[in-house]
Amino acid sequence: MSAPGRTLALVAVALAALSACAPGPNPLVSEAHDAGFWLGIWHGIIAPFTLVISLFTDNVQMYEANHAAWRYDLGFAIGAGILFGGFWRSKK
Repeated sequence: MSAPGRTLALVAVALAALSACAPGPNPLVSEAHDAGFWLGIWHGIIAPFTLVISLFTDNVQMYEANHAAWRYDLGFAIGAGILFGGFWRSKK
């Protein structure tokens, strides 16, 4: 297999693995088990991937609907910041 073919295969496997962790409605989760801070961080990190996947399917959402208010929101913002380098990438 050529180098571009291996790269494409690796990207496809990575996208499939990340889509398995995408946020969305989960009928097995009760209101007592809302998505919290740590799940918000994870969903923020994988947000660009879930955005692309959500364009092609109705089963994947970019943002967890059943979440624990500000804790999930804070985690989501931190996770998205981690992915894009946060304030470390800002120009000084």
